[in-house]
Amino acid sequence: MVYSGPTCSGKTTLAKHLRRIIPNSVIIHQDDFARFEMHPEWDVPDWDTPAGAIEWPLFVSFLRKFKTTGMMPLDRRRLDYLTTQKDVQMRDEIERWYRDSFAQLELDIVKGEGERIIWGLVDGFLLYWDEDVINQLDVRIFLRAPHEVRKKRREERYDPPHYWEQVVHPAYVEAHFELFEDGDVENGKPTGQKVGNLVLIDTLEMGTSDVVKRCCKILLEHAKSLEVGR
Repeated sequence: MVYSGPTCSGKTTLAKHLRRIIPNSVIIHQDDFARFEMHPEWDVPDWDTPAGAIEWPLFVSFLRKFKTTGMMPLDRRRLDYLTTQKDVQMRDEIERWYRDSFAQLELDIVKGEGERIIWGLVDGFLLYWDEDVINQLDVRIFLRAPHEVRKKRREERYDPPHYWEQVVHPAYVEAHFELFEDGDVENGKPTGQKVGNLVLIDTLEMGTSDVVKRCCKILLEHAKSLEVGR
């Protein structure tokens, strides 16, 4: 399962909720594969331009190995300081219901197939730029938040002056314009061309509990469809 979206759209908050709900789940942070180059025009560290922001071959290799083994290497570094988020609570009854639903799914599969599900919750802001990465992703969700909301949240991270308009937002448009009709990353609908079966969630239109609920429903339906197809 995967969820991408622009910086400061709520991806890591969602990841933490889902990890708490889903048994045998681990978060794979794309930020752990971050690198940077100096921006050629603005002469500042560039963490956002797609071609240079991620160690792409290493990231693709990692995803392939995880899908084969279901195991996280012990030597993966964590860059949590890049993804620090405020803790957001959700409704207890929703969390309990979906935790029980995933536990029952796990029990049914173990009884029927003798197998164990390992859920890889891939969290990243550039998951739909590289085709080799896209091909490793089974469920594809995109969290979208309004421009001004993202800008305010990002500027709270103490970026250099004008970094948003000079680097962050242009890089986001470059990486995602192909995903949406007319290249409209703010309001366009998914084209389904570069990324098939993309589920778009406009996070500001939903509360945290509803976003988690929708993602859980999508994951359960996907897992059950795989069982039916066996």
